[in-house]
Amino acid sequence: MASYNPNDPRHRSWIEVPPGHDFPIQNLPFGAFSAPGRGTRAGVAIGDWVLDLAEVGFLDAPNLNPLLEEGPDAWKALRQRVSWLLHEDNPELRDNPSRQKDLLLRRQDVEMCVPVRIGDYVDFYSSLDHATNVGKMFRDPSNPLLPNWKHLPVGYHGRSGTVIAAGTPVKRPKGQLCSDDRNPVYAPTRRLDIELETAFVIGQGSELGVPVPVAEASSLIFGLVLLNDWSARDIQRWEYQPLGPFLGKSFATSISPWVVTLDALEPFRVPAPHQDPAPLPYLAGGDQPHYGIHLEVLLKTPQMDEPFSICRTDFRHLYWTMSQQLAHLTSNGASVRPGDLCGSGTISGPDPDSFGSLLELTWNGTKPLALPTGETRSFLEDGDTVILRGWCEGSYRIGFGELRTQVLAA
Repeated sequence: MASYNPNDPRHRSWIEVPPGHDFPIQNLPFGAFSAPGRGTRAGVAIGDWVLDLAEVGFLDAPNLNPLLEEGPDAWKALRQRVSWLLHEDNPELRDNPSRQKDLLLRRQDVEMCVPVRIGDYVDFYSSLDHATNVGKMFRDPSNPLLPNWKHLPVGYHGRSGTVIAAGTPVKRPKGQLCSDDRNPVYAPTRRLDIELETAFVIGQGSELGVPVPVAEASSLIFGLVLLNDWSARDIQRWEYQPLGPFLGKSFATSISPWVVTLDALEPFRVPAPHQDPAPLPYLAGGDQPHYGIHLEVLLKTPQMDEPFSICRTDFRHLYWTMSQQLAHLTSNGASVRPGDLCGSGTISGPDPDSFGSLLELTWNGTKPLALPTGETRSFLEDGDTVILRGWCEGSYRIGFGELRTQVLAA
């Protein structure tokens, strides 16, 4: 198995996977699911099916944390074993239909869960275009970035207890709103927004008091998910000074159910972004993986038959790499644990249709989006459904699946 490469574009599975599917045999993302009679278990996606890792004897756990704790060699080995088990040349399951019934479930018949037990959640602010747009709106159009932005990956600590799985509705939050800076009211947010992000899942933990060098950071990262950092902009506006995000962010964070491993993303690496000024030495050098991942946001209102694309952007637009984010997070001696989640921050590109939030797409509500039904949106309304998608494209497609969430009334 040492010479077997799961990323070989020539590989095919004995399970039928349509061309252009998010989950070919070269992907094999890991997640957690529940099904009648099985409880909650770890699984792997292949086409429209889920392989039950407990039933096959590979991982008997309700989430991925026991696997994460074993480290990169174990992650690679398990992905190789699953790939070979599903390979068209391996008769072990291919020629055993009765065994297939025990091991494989249709994705439509299972309920996907949050894939890992999340101890801590950090969200960064690493898109130069996003930070520039926000600075132009709320600070100085001629000098939009704060002095520290190009020197460190800005971030904040969120609430892991409100990280929810794809498909879980989000109830419109209530909070203090204030339009005149003097007389707040307690009411449902009128400016509910989305933020198109990815997040990396920590695999191996680190020791308290010992910073993770930037050159070693990627070895601690298991893989990536899509993330929607829901934001109540009016609650956020009133509360964020002097300490930053709080109730306007903490009510919900949605993540996609399948973790796409860094190994699966390896064929889609792109150069890390040029940074000027050069970062301080603890944020410089080493192997810093960066990827070309196409990202899209779609919106479906109750009047629509089909969702409408409102944003297309790319992971490559991030200014700070994941390795730099993790190195900075631990630079003061803070530790990380298996299952910790680190969001990228809103991923916006340079063009208006590549802005990753409604705040930017509608320029703080002053330029509402025109939808095919004749409706407009400045921010989300009750009943709206938001869909995030992400994929890499080359000799084959690697996808993240959908992160779909509906907004419910307060």
